[in-house]
Amino acid sequence: MSRMVRKQIYIEPEQETLLKRLTRLSGISEAELIRQAIEHQIRFSLLSLRDLEAWRREKAFITRLMKQGPVRGRRTWKREELYE
Repeated sequence: MSRMVRKQIYIEPEQETLLKRLTRLSGISEAELIRQAIEHQIRFSLLSLRDLEAWRREKAFITRLMKQGPVRGRRTWKREELYE
């Protein structure tokens, strides 16, 4: 097991009750459940940030296209062709 760093936290009484119940049901220690929750939150947050960055790039791309204005000439396709 890797070296652990001690942290002291405060939780709400209801959170403690739920944590103890989950500990009994799962057979996992409170510390391990808290570590798992932290790991889950970190992974979720990193994915959210990555997705947010993708949307920022997409928005910048769309903004650049809009600044170009309408395309000159006529389109060479019909809407119905998109469904074929």
